[in-house]
Amino acid sequence: MSAQRDRLVTTSLSLVVLVLFLAAWEWGPGGLGVPEFVLPRFSAVCTEAARIWGAEQLLWHAGITAAEVVIGFVLGSLMGALIGYALGLSPRVEAVLSPYLLALQIAPKVAFAPLFVMWLGYTMYPKILVAVLIVFFPVLINVLSAMRTMDYDMINLARSFSATRLQVFRMVEYPTTMPALFSGLRIASTLAVIGVVVGELVGGNMGLGYLLVFFEGQGNTAGVFVIIGALTVIGIVAYYAVVLTERRVLHYLPSAERRTA
Repeated sequence: MSAQRDRLVTTSLSLVVLVLFLAAWEWGPGGLGVPEFVLPRFSAVCTEAARIWGAEQLLWHAGITAAEVVIGFVLGSLMGALIGYALGLSPRVEAVLSPYLLALQIAPKVAFAPLFVMWLGYTMYPKILVAVLIVFFPVLINVLSAMRTMDYDMINLARSFSATRLQVFRMVEYPTTMPALFSGLRIASTLAVIGVVVGELVGGNMGLGYLLVFFEGQGNTAGVFVIIGALTVIGIVAYYAVVLTERRVLHYLPSAERRTA
């Protein structure tokens, strides 16, 4: 009961903060004399959202961006996890590849977007590749760090029972690194949205990034706020999809509520 009451109080306070924020957004700019083209009222943004929904096919563009985010997130996370585990299993491979991975990480990802557009044209593929690049490293680093801080007493115990290298990885190393893997996936889920939007801003003819550039060119501030809101929703959905998956996969770990009880 105490946990439910705390959850209810937290939700209520969060809703109060939201209502206060929206009220300040609605009446604050007018009270401070801020022009509509600089900061439109919340009601004006809602009105523009209704117009864009039909006139500019907002849902279709949001679906394109969401699909690019999902594909980029899945591919980048899969590559990051596989290479992270490979480097963790072989210190020599890590020593050989680390300089090149570091150079790729240091290189600004935004700079690759025009190159991908020149190679692949105004399609979905450049946006997905930018998302893959941005998503790849958080997952890789989290997995590799978890492999490097592994409790080797557990590995030695498994080997004492004549476990093979594959069995050690499957029964000891992989389950132990799962929390770190999901931490990287939570970060990657939000970065995937950034990567896709960067690709759409550089060279896109569809998606929310394209609409963002379109409304910016028109000087439509309310439209820009609508697109920012839509991108935020996609990022929130992606993040909580990872969180829910983590809770189902790592259900055996103690939750924060149990730890604070």
